[in-house]
Amino acid sequence: MEASVAVPFKPVQQPQGWRQVATLVLVAGLVAAGSYAYLTTRTPVMLVVDGQARSVHTQQDTVGALLMDLGLELEPEDVINPVDPDAMLEPGQTVEIKRATPVYVHADGHSLLLRTHATTVEGVLQEAQVSLLPQDEVDVSVEWEEAAASAAPQPGPIHVTVQRAVPFTLHEDGRETTFHTTAATVGEALRRIGVTLYLADGVQPGLGEPLLSGLHIFIERSIPVAVYVDGRTLRARTHRERVDQVLADLGVVLTGQDYTTPTLDSPLQEDATIRVVRVSEQFVTEQEPIPFETAWQADPDLEIDNERLLQEGVPGILERRVRVRSEDGHVVARTTDRQYVAVPPTTKIYGYGTKIIVRTLDTPSGPIEYWRRLRMLATSYSAGTAGTPVSSPYYGRTATGMQMRYGIVAVDPRVINMGSQVYVPGYGVGLAGDTGGAIKWNRIDLGYDDDNLVLWYRWVDVYLLTPVPDKINYVLN
Repeated sequence: MEASVAVPFKPVQQPQGWRQVATLVLVAGLVAAGSYAYLTTRTPVMLVVDGQARSVHTQQDTVGALLMDLGLELEPEDVINPVDPDAMLEPGQTVEIKRATPVYVHADGHSLLLRTHATTVEGVLQEAQVSLLPQDEVDVSVEWEEAAASAAPQPGPIHVTVQRAVPFTLHEDGRETTFHTTAATVGEALRRIGVTLYLADGVQPGLGEPLLSGLHIFIERSIPVAVYVDGRTLRARTHRERVDQVLADLGVVLTGQDYTTPTLDSPLQEDATIRVVRVSEQFVTEQEPIPFETAWQADPDLEIDNERLLQEGVPGILERRVRVRSEDGHVVARTTDRQYVAVPPTTKIYGYGTKIIVRTLDTPSGPIEYWRRLRMLATSYSAGTAGTPVSSPYYGRTATGMQMRYGIVAVDPRVINMGSQVYVPGYGVGLAGDTGGAIKWNRIDLGYDDDNLVLWYRWVDVYLLTPVPDKINYVLN
Protein backbone atom coordinates (compact mmCIF):
# COMPACT_ATOMS: atom_id res chain seq x y z
CA MET A 1 0.00 0.00 0.00
CA GLU A 2 1.24 3.33 -1.10
CA ALA A 3 1.85 5.89 1.53
CA SER A 4 0.12 9.34 1.17
CA VAL A 5 2.14 12.54 0.94
CA ALA A 6 1.01 15.58 2.84
CA VAL A 7 1.19 18.91 0.83
CA PRO A 8 1.45 22.01 2.95
CA PHE A 9 -1.52 24.72 2.36
CA LYS A 10 -0.53 28.00 0.57
CA PRO A 11 -3.26 30.77 0.44
CA VAL A 12 -4.09 32.37 -2.99
CA GLN A 13 -2.87 35.92 -3.49
CA GLN A 14 -5.85 38.47 -4.21
CA PRO A 15 -5.35 41.52 -6.46
CA GLN A 16 -5.00 44.91 -4.81
CA GLY A 17 -8.25 46.95 -4.20
CA TRP A 18 -10.51 43.96 -3.83
CA ARG A 19 -11.85 45.34 -0.64
CA GLN A 20 -13.05 48.58 -2.41
CA VAL A 21 -14.87 46.60 -5.08
CA ALA A 22 -16.57 44.48 -2.51
CA THR A 23 -17.66 47.57 -0.69
CA LEU A 24 -19.25 49.10 -3.89
CA VAL A 25 -21.10 45.88 -4.62
CA LEU A 26 -22.45 45.84 -1.17
CA VAL A 27 -23.64 49.45 -1.36
CA ALA A 28 -25.32 48.87 -4.76
CA GLY A 29 -27.14 45.93 -3.39
CA LEU A 30 -28.39 47.92 -0.46
CA VAL A 31 -29.60 50.77 -2.80
CA ALA A 32 -31.38 48.34 -5.08
CA ALA A 33 -33.05 46.73 -2.19
CA GLY A 34 -34.14 50.14 -0.91
CA SER A 35 -35.49 51.22 -4.31
CA TYR A 36 -37.43 48.08 -4.73
CA ALA A 37 -38.91 48.55 -1.31
CA TYR A 38 -39.81 52.25 -2.26
CA LEU A 39 -41.43 51.33 -5.54
CA THR A 40 -43.42 48.52 -4.17
CA THR A 41 -44.88 50.78 -1.48
CA ARG A 42 -46.13 53.69 -3.89
CA THR A 43 -49.88 54.12 -4.66
CA PRO A 44 -50.90 54.05 -8.42
CA VAL A 45 -53.33 56.88 -9.38
CA MET A 46 -54.93 57.91 -12.77
CA LEU A 47 -54.68 61.68 -13.13
CA VAL A 48 -56.94 63.38 -15.75
CA VAL A 49 -56.23 67.09 -16.39
CA ASP A 50 -58.46 68.90 -18.95
CA GLY A 51 -59.30 65.58 -20.58
CA GLN A 52 -55.68 64.34 -20.78
CA ALA A 53 -55.07 61.22 -18.67
CA ARG A 54 -51.75 59.89 -17.30
CA SER A 55 -50.83 57.30 -14.70
CA VAL A 56 -48.80 58.41 -11.69
CA HIS A 57 -47.43 56.65 -8.55
CA THR A 58 -47.25 58.56 -5.35
CA GLN A 59 -46.19 58.08 -1.74
CA GLN A 60 -48.74 60.80 -0.78
CA ASP A 61 -51.85 59.83 1.09
CA THR A 62 -54.32 62.59 0.10
CA VAL A 63 -55.53 64.30 -3.07
CA GLY A 64 -54.24 67.69 -1.94
CA ALA A 65 -50.81 66.28 -1.12
CA LEU A 66 -50.69 64.60 -4.56
CA LEU A 67 -51.45 67.87 -6.40
CA MET A 68 -48.90 69.71 -4.30
CA ASP A 69 -46.34 66.99 -4.96
CA LEU A 70 -46.99 67.31 -8.74
CA GLY A 71 -46.77 71.14 -8.68
CA LEU A 72 -50.33 71.67 -9.97
CA GLU A 73 -51.64 75.08 -8.99
CA LEU A 74 -55.41 75.51 -9.21
CA GLU A 75 -57.65 78.54 -9.50
CA PRO A 76 -60.81 78.82 -7.43
CA GLU A 77 -62.96 78.29 -10.51
CA ASP A 78 -61.16 75.07 -11.45
CA VAL A 79 -63.11 71.87 -10.76
CA ILE A 80 -61.48 68.87 -9.00
CA ASN A 81 -62.92 65.45 -8.35
CA PRO A 82 -62.77 64.31 -5.58
CA VAL A 83 -63.65 67.76 -4.31
CA ASP A 84 -62.17 67.29 -0.79
CA PRO A 85 -58.38 67.84 -0.94
CA ASP A 86 -58.02 65.73 2.28
CA ALA A 87 -59.66 62.74 0.68
CA MET A 88 -57.45 59.60 1.06
CA LEU A 89 -55.99 58.15 -2.12
CA GLU A 90 -56.87 54.59 -3.04
CA PRO A 91 -54.82 52.44 -5.44
CA GLY A 92 -56.20 52.85 -9.00
CA GLN A 93 -58.21 55.90 -8.05
CA THR A 94 -58.93 58.59 -10.74
CA VAL A 95 -58.32 62.19 -9.88
CA GLU A 96 -59.90 64.56 -12.50
CA ILE A 97 -59.19 68.26 -12.89
CA LYS A 98 -61.14 70.62 -15.19
CA ARG A 99 -59.50 74.01 -15.44
CA ALA A 100 -61.67 77.12 -15.98
CA THR A 101 -60.99 79.08 -19.22
CA PRO A 102 -59.81 82.68 -18.69
CA VAL A 103 -61.90 85.06 -20.82
CA TYR A 104 -61.77 88.85 -21.14
CA VAL A 105 -65.14 90.35 -21.99
CA HIS A 106 -64.93 93.84 -23.52
CA ALA A 107 -68.24 95.69 -23.78
CA ASP A 108 -69.57 99.22 -23.48
CA GLY A 109 -66.13 100.64 -22.62
CA HIS A 110 -65.42 98.12 -19.84
CA SER A 111 -63.33 94.94 -19.61
CA LEU A 112 -64.06 92.01 -17.31
CA LEU A 113 -61.89 88.91 -16.69
CA LEU A 114 -63.87 85.71 -16.20
CA ARG A 115 -62.78 82.17 -15.55
CA THR A 116 -65.52 80.04 -16.92
CA HIS A 117 -66.55 76.56 -17.85
CA ALA A 118 -69.06 77.86 -20.42
CA THR A 119 -68.86 76.11 -23.79
CA THR A 120 -70.38 78.93 -25.90
CA VAL A 121 -69.89 82.65 -26.35
CA GLU A 122 -73.51 83.17 -25.37
CA GLY A 123 -72.83 81.41 -22.08
CA VAL A 124 -69.84 83.64 -21.38
CA LEU A 125 -71.86 86.80 -22.10
CA GLN A 126 -74.64 85.57 -19.80
CA GLU A 127 -72.12 85.05 -17.00
CA ALA A 128 -70.78 88.56 -17.67
CA GLN A 129 -74.38 89.86 -17.70
CA VAL A 130 -73.90 91.46 -21.11
CA SER A 131 -77.03 91.56 -23.30
CA LEU A 132 -76.98 91.85 -27.09
CA LEU A 133 -79.16 93.73 -29.55
CA PRO A 134 -79.98 92.07 -32.91
CA GLN A 135 -77.52 94.27 -34.82
CA ASP A 136 -74.64 93.99 -32.32
CA GLU A 137 -71.63 91.92 -33.31
CA VAL A 138 -69.31 89.77 -31.16
CA ASP A 139 -65.66 89.30 -32.01
CA VAL A 140 -63.75 86.38 -30.40
CA SER A 141 -59.96 86.23 -30.51
CA VAL A 142 -60.02 82.46 -31.26
CA GLU A 143 -62.59 80.04 -32.63
CA TRP A 144 -64.64 79.23 -29.55
CA GLU A 145 -65.51 75.71 -30.59
CA GLU A 146 -61.86 75.04 -31.32
CA ALA A 147 -60.81 76.39 -27.95
CA ALA A 148 -63.49 74.40 -26.16
CA ALA A 149 -62.53 71.16 -27.88
CA SER A 150 -58.80 71.56 -27.27
CA ALA A 151 -57.38 69.64 -24.32
CA ALA A 152 -54.24 71.75 -24.27
CA PRO A 153 -54.21 74.88 -22.14
CA GLN A 154 -54.62 78.14 -24.08
CA PRO A 155 -51.47 80.27 -24.46
CA GLY A 156 -53.37 83.24 -23.14
CA PRO A 157 -56.85 84.47 -22.22
CA ILE A 158 -59.62 84.50 -24.82
CA HIS A 159 -60.90 87.98 -25.66
CA VAL A 160 -64.62 88.43 -26.37
CA THR A 161 -65.37 91.91 -27.74
CA VAL A 162 -68.91 93.23 -28.12
CA GLN A 163 -69.32 95.80 -30.89
CA ARG A 164 -72.47 97.82 -30.36
CA ALA A 165 -74.43 98.70 -33.54
CA VAL A 166 -75.21 102.39 -34.00
CA PRO A 167 -78.13 103.84 -36.02
CA PHE A 168 -77.66 105.91 -39.18
CA THR A 169 -80.11 107.30 -41.74
CA LEU A 170 -79.64 106.83 -45.48
CA HIS A 171 -81.07 109.45 -47.86
CA GLU A 172 -81.34 108.21 -51.45
CA ASP A 173 -83.71 109.05 -54.32
CA GLY A 174 -85.95 111.06 -52.00
CA ARG A 175 -86.31 108.21 -49.48
CA GLU A 176 -85.08 108.00 -45.87
CA THR A 177 -84.20 104.63 -44.33
CA THR A 178 -82.70 103.94 -40.90
CA PHE A 179 -80.16 101.14 -40.43
CA HIS A 180 -78.00 99.83 -37.57
CA THR A 181 -74.42 98.81 -38.12
CA THR A 182 -71.14 98.10 -36.37
CA ALA A 183 -69.10 99.34 -39.36
CA ALA A 184 -66.37 101.81 -38.58
CA THR A 185 -66.68 103.94 -41.75
CA VAL A 186 -69.40 105.25 -44.03
CA GLY A 187 -68.16 103.14 -46.94
CA GLU A 188 -68.14 99.91 -44.95
CA ALA A 189 -71.64 100.62 -43.62
CA LEU A 190 -73.00 101.08 -47.14
CA ARG A 191 -71.24 97.93 -48.32
CA ARG A 192 -72.78 95.88 -45.53
CA ILE A 193 -76.32 96.92 -46.41
CA GLY A 194 -75.72 96.07 -50.07
CA VAL A 195 -75.51 99.57 -51.56
CA THR A 196 -73.67 99.55 -54.91
CA LEU A 197 -71.88 102.78 -55.74
CA TYR A 198 -70.39 104.12 -58.96
CA LEU A 199 -67.41 106.43 -59.16
CA ALA A 200 -69.57 109.33 -60.27
CA ASP A 201 -72.09 108.90 -57.42
CA GLY A 202 -71.90 111.58 -54.75
CA VAL A 203 -71.74 110.45 -51.10
CA GLN A 204 -71.80 112.79 -48.11
CA PRO A 205 -70.05 112.38 -45.72
CA GLY A 206 -67.18 110.73 -47.62
CA LEU A 207 -66.75 106.97 -47.68
CA GLY A 208 -63.72 107.10 -45.41
CA GLU A 209 -65.40 109.19 -42.72
CA PRO A 210 -66.09 107.49 -39.35
CA LEU A 211 -69.62 106.28 -38.79
CA LEU A 212 -71.11 108.00 -35.76
CA SER A 213 -74.39 107.24 -34.06
CA GLY A 214 -77.28 109.10 -35.68
CA LEU A 215 -75.26 110.03 -38.78
CA HIS A 216 -77.19 111.06 -41.91
CA ILE A 217 -75.71 109.77 -45.19
CA PHE A 218 -76.77 111.36 -48.47
CA ILE A 219 -76.31 109.60 -51.84
CA GLU A 220 -76.62 111.59 -55.07
CA ARG A 221 -77.01 108.95 -57.75
CA SER A 222 -75.30 109.35 -61.12
CA ILE A 223 -77.08 108.42 -64.35
CA PRO A 224 -75.67 106.41 -67.26
CA VAL A 225 -74.78 108.36 -70.37
CA ALA A 226 -73.45 107.33 -73.81
CA VAL A 227 -71.50 109.81 -75.95
CA TYR A 228 -71.02 109.05 -79.65
CA VAL A 229 -68.06 111.05 -80.93
CA ASP A 230 -65.37 110.60 -83.59
CA GLY A 231 -66.56 107.12 -84.55
CA ARG A 232 -66.46 105.70 -81.03
CA THR A 233 -68.79 105.38 -78.07
CA LEU A 234 -67.89 106.68 -74.61
CA ARG A 235 -69.98 105.22 -71.81
CA ALA A 236 -69.91 106.79 -68.37
CA ARG A 237 -72.02 107.72 -65.38
CA THR A 238 -72.50 111.25 -64.21
CA HIS A 239 -74.43 113.38 -61.79
CA ARG A 240 -74.09 116.41 -64.02
CA GLU A 241 -77.23 118.23 -65.07
CA ARG A 242 -76.43 119.43 -68.61
CA VAL A 243 -74.88 118.08 -71.79
CA ASP A 244 -71.98 120.54 -71.84
CA GLN A 245 -70.94 119.55 -68.31
CA VAL A 246 -70.79 115.87 -69.27
CA LEU A 247 -68.64 116.61 -72.32
CA ALA A 248 -66.30 118.74 -70.21
CA ASP A 249 -65.85 115.87 -67.73
CA LEU A 250 -65.04 113.48 -70.60
CA GLY A 251 -62.63 115.90 -72.25
CA VAL A 252 -64.68 116.19 -75.46
CA VAL A 253 -64.02 119.58 -77.09
CA LEU A 254 -66.20 121.19 -79.76
CA THR A 255 -64.53 123.38 -82.38
CA GLY A 256 -65.80 125.52 -85.22
CA GLN A 257 -69.34 124.64 -86.15
CA ASP A 258 -69.45 121.32 -84.28
CA TYR A 259 -72.76 120.71 -82.54
CA THR A 260 -74.45 118.15 -80.32
CA THR A 261 -77.75 116.36 -80.19
CA PRO A 262 -79.34 117.29 -77.85
CA THR A 263 -77.95 120.83 -77.58
CA LEU A 264 -75.23 121.75 -75.10
CA ASP A 265 -77.60 123.50 -72.71
CA SER A 266 -80.13 120.66 -72.66
CA PRO A 267 -80.81 118.94 -69.32
CA LEU A 268 -79.76 115.30 -69.05
CA GLN A 269 -82.38 112.57 -69.08
CA GLU A 270 -82.13 109.04 -67.67
CA ASP A 271 -80.00 106.80 -69.93
CA ALA A 272 -79.05 109.88 -71.93
CA THR A 273 -77.49 109.57 -75.39
CA ILE A 274 -75.37 112.43 -76.69
CA ARG A 275 -74.19 112.65 -80.31
CA VAL A 276 -71.32 114.95 -81.15
CA VAL A 277 -71.39 115.99 -84.81
CA ARG A 278 -68.09 117.13 -86.26
CA VAL A 279 -68.66 119.84 -88.87
CA SER A 280 -66.12 120.87 -91.47
CA GLU A 281 -66.35 123.27 -94.41
CA GLN A 282 -64.11 123.67 -97.39
CA PHE A 283 -64.20 125.55 -100.68
CA VAL A 284 -63.75 123.71 -103.95
CA THR A 285 -63.59 125.07 -107.47
CA GLU A 286 -65.76 123.38 -110.07
CA GLN A 287 -65.67 123.94 -113.82
CA GLU A 288 -68.52 123.62 -116.26
CA PRO A 289 -68.28 124.01 -120.03
CA ILE A 290 -70.19 126.89 -121.62
CA PRO A 291 -71.64 125.86 -125.01
CA PHE A 292 -70.69 128.12 -127.86
CA GLU A 293 -73.32 129.76 -130.02
CA THR A 294 -73.67 129.47 -133.77
CA ALA A 295 -74.09 132.58 -135.91
CA TRP A 296 -74.60 133.25 -139.61
CA GLN A 297 -72.83 136.02 -141.37
CA ALA A 298 -73.37 137.37 -144.89
CA ASP A 299 -70.50 136.56 -147.20
CA PRO A 300 -70.60 138.76 -150.33
CA ASP A 301 -67.84 136.72 -151.92
CA LEU A 302 -69.83 133.48 -151.71
CA GLU A 303 -72.62 132.65 -154.18
CA ILE A 304 -76.13 132.43 -152.79
CA ASP A 305 -77.27 129.08 -151.27
CA ASN A 306 -73.72 128.20 -150.38
CA GLU A 307 -72.13 128.35 -146.95
CA ARG A 308 -68.73 127.98 -145.41
CA LEU A 309 -67.22 127.97 -141.92
CA LEU A 310 -65.70 131.33 -141.11
CA GLN A 311 -64.81 130.68 -137.44
CA GLU A 312 -64.67 127.50 -135.39
CA GLY A 313 -66.63 127.51 -132.15
CA VAL A 314 -64.87 126.84 -128.84
CA PRO A 315 -66.71 126.08 -125.55
CA GLY A 316 -66.05 128.45 -122.69
CA ILE A 317 -65.38 127.60 -119.02
CA LEU A 318 -67.68 128.56 -116.16
CA GLU A 319 -66.00 128.32 -112.75
CA ARG A 320 -67.87 128.06 -109.44
CA ARG A 321 -66.54 128.51 -105.94
CA VAL A 322 -68.58 125.97 -103.92
CA ARG A 323 -68.81 125.76 -100.13
CA VAL A 324 -68.96 122.05 -99.14
CA ARG A 325 -70.29 121.25 -95.67
CA SER A 326 -69.55 117.83 -94.16
CA GLU A 327 -70.86 116.29 -90.95
CA ASP A 328 -68.94 113.35 -89.52
CA GLY A 329 -67.22 112.92 -92.86
CA HIS A 330 -70.41 112.92 -94.96
CA VAL A 331 -71.28 115.76 -97.34
CA VAL A 332 -74.63 117.25 -96.32
CA ALA A 333 -74.74 120.51 -98.29
CA ARG A 334 -73.16 122.23 -101.29
CA THR A 335 -73.66 125.97 -101.73
CA THR A 336 -72.38 128.10 -104.60
CA ASP A 337 -70.47 130.98 -103.09
CA ARG A 338 -69.87 132.70 -106.42
CA GLN A 339 -69.44 131.87 -110.08
CA TYR A 340 -67.75 133.56 -113.00
CA VAL A 341 -66.81 133.00 -116.62
CA ALA A 342 -63.18 131.98 -116.59
CA VAL A 343 -62.96 131.54 -120.36
CA PRO A 344 -65.69 133.00 -122.60
CA PRO A 345 -66.93 130.78 -125.42
CA THR A 346 -65.98 131.49 -129.03
CA THR A 347 -68.97 131.75 -131.37
CA LYS A 348 -69.06 129.41 -134.33
CA ILE A 349 -69.66 131.55 -137.45
CA TYR A 350 -70.94 130.31 -140.77
CA GLY A 351 -70.85 132.50 -143.83
CA TYR A 352 -73.84 132.38 -146.17
CA GLY A 353 -73.52 133.50 -149.72
CA THR A 354 -75.10 136.76 -150.85
CA LYS A 355 -73.47 136.95 -154.26
CA ILE A 356 -76.04 136.83 -157.06
CA ILE A 357 -75.00 135.38 -160.43
CA VAL A 358 -77.51 135.51 -163.27
CA ARG A 359 -77.37 132.48 -165.52
CA THR A 360 -79.14 131.32 -168.69
CA LEU A 361 -81.02 128.05 -169.01
CA ASP A 362 -82.13 126.60 -172.33
CA THR A 363 -85.71 125.36 -172.22
CA PRO A 364 -88.09 123.94 -174.85
CA SER A 365 -89.67 127.38 -175.01
CA GLY A 366 -86.35 129.12 -175.43
CA PRO A 367 -83.58 130.42 -173.14
CA ILE A 368 -84.46 131.93 -169.77
CA GLU A 369 -82.46 133.90 -167.18
CA TYR A 370 -82.52 132.83 -163.58
CA TRP A 371 -80.68 134.04 -160.52
CA ARG A 372 -81.39 131.14 -158.08
CA ARG A 373 -82.03 127.41 -158.31
CA LEU A 374 -83.83 125.58 -155.50
CA ARG A 375 -84.47 121.87 -154.98
CA MET A 376 -88.15 121.51 -154.06
CA LEU A 377 -90.89 118.87 -153.66
CA ALA A 378 -93.46 119.55 -156.38
CA THR A 379 -97.15 118.65 -156.02
CA SER A 380 -100.15 119.81 -158.06
CA TYR A 381 -103.71 121.10 -157.54
CA SER A 382 -106.67 122.73 -159.23
CA ALA A 383 -109.75 124.66 -158.13
CA GLY A 384 -111.66 121.44 -157.70
CA THR A 385 -108.96 119.77 -155.58
CA ALA A 386 -108.13 122.80 -153.44
CA GLY A 387 -110.72 121.84 -150.84
CA THR A 388 -112.91 124.93 -151.11
CA PRO A 389 -116.65 124.17 -151.68
CA VAL A 390 -118.11 125.15 -155.05
CA SER A 391 -120.75 127.20 -153.26
CA SER A 392 -118.12 129.29 -151.51
CA PRO A 393 -117.44 132.77 -152.93
CA TYR A 394 -113.74 131.91 -152.61
CA TYR A 395 -114.01 128.87 -154.84
CA GLY A 396 -111.33 129.03 -157.57
CA ARG A 397 -109.66 132.06 -155.99
CA THR A 398 -105.98 132.18 -154.93
CA ALA A 399 -104.55 133.87 -151.89
CA THR A 400 -103.76 136.92 -154.04
CA GLY A 401 -107.32 137.08 -155.41
CA MET A 402 -106.49 135.81 -158.88
CA GLN A 403 -108.62 133.23 -160.65
CA MET A 404 -107.14 129.77 -160.29
CA ARG A 405 -105.68 128.50 -163.55
CA TYR A 406 -102.73 126.73 -165.11
CA GLY A 407 -99.49 128.74 -164.62
CA ILE A 408 -100.20 129.84 -161.04
CA VAL A 409 -98.11 128.13 -158.36
CA ALA A 410 -98.45 128.12 -154.59
CA VAL A 411 -95.24 128.82 -152.64
CA ASP A 412 -94.00 129.80 -149.20
CA PRO A 413 -93.47 133.61 -149.33
CA ARG A 414 -90.41 133.18 -147.07
CA VAL A 415 -88.72 131.30 -149.91
CA ILE A 416 -90.20 132.77 -153.09
CA ASN A 417 -91.53 136.28 -153.25
CA MET A 418 -95.19 136.58 -154.22
CA GLY A 419 -95.63 137.85 -157.78
CA SER A 420 -92.25 136.53 -158.98
CA GLN A 421 -91.87 134.01 -161.76
CA VAL A 422 -90.35 130.54 -161.57
CA TYR A 423 -89.53 127.90 -164.07
CA VAL A 424 -90.22 124.22 -163.35
CA PRO A 425 -88.94 121.71 -165.88
CA GLY A 426 -91.88 119.65 -167.15
CA TYR A 427 -94.34 122.35 -166.13
CA GLY A 428 -92.99 125.55 -167.52
CA VAL A 429 -93.12 129.11 -166.21
CA GLY A 430 -95.30 129.74 -163.22
CA LEU A 431 -96.41 132.82 -161.32
CA ALA A 432 -96.11 132.76 -157.52
CA GLY A 433 -99.67 133.81 -156.80
CA ASP A 434 -100.99 131.43 -154.13
CA THR A 435 -100.12 129.91 -150.73
CA GLY A 436 -101.31 126.87 -148.84
CA GLY A 437 -101.38 125.45 -145.34
CA ALA A 438 -99.16 122.53 -146.33
CA ILE A 439 -96.87 124.58 -148.57
CA LYS A 440 -93.85 125.28 -146.33
CA TRP A 441 -90.23 126.04 -147.17
CA ASN A 442 -89.04 123.72 -149.98
CA ARG A 443 -92.53 122.78 -151.12
CA ILE A 444 -94.21 124.07 -154.35
CA ASP A 445 -97.76 123.32 -155.53
CA LEU A 446 -98.27 123.56 -159.32
CA GLY A 447 -101.63 124.96 -160.41
CA TYR A 448 -103.84 123.49 -163.16
CA ASP A 449 -107.26 123.92 -164.60
CA ASP A 450 -109.75 121.28 -163.56
CA ASP A 451 -109.81 119.80 -167.06
CA ASN A 452 -106.02 119.49 -167.50
CA LEU A 453 -104.87 118.49 -164.00
CA VAL A 454 -101.62 116.50 -163.93
CA LEU A 455 -100.69 114.90 -160.64
CA TRP A 456 -97.22 115.72 -159.36
CA TYR A 457 -95.24 114.38 -156.45
CA ARG A 458 -91.51 114.52 -157.02
CA TRP A 459 -88.42 116.51 -156.30
CA VAL A 460 -87.46 119.01 -159.00
CA ASP A 461 -85.15 121.94 -159.63
CA VAL A 462 -87.05 125.23 -159.45
CA TYR A 463 -85.48 128.23 -161.15
CA LEU A 464 -86.23 131.76 -159.91
CA LEU A 465 -86.35 134.03 -162.94
CA THR A 466 -85.04 137.54 -163.30
CA PRO A 467 -85.41 140.30 -162.40
CA VAL A 468 -83.65 139.82 -159.02
CA PRO A 469 -85.95 141.07 -156.24
CA ASP A 470 -84.91 143.69 -153.76
CA LYS A 471 -85.90 141.50 -150.81
CA ILE A 472 -84.14 138.16 -150.70
CA ASN A 473 -84.13 135.52 -147.94
CA TYR A 474 -80.56 134.28 -148.27
CA VAL A 475 -80.78 131.61 -145.55
CA LEU A 476 -83.57 129.10 -146.11
CA ASN A 477 -82.82 126.54 -143.37
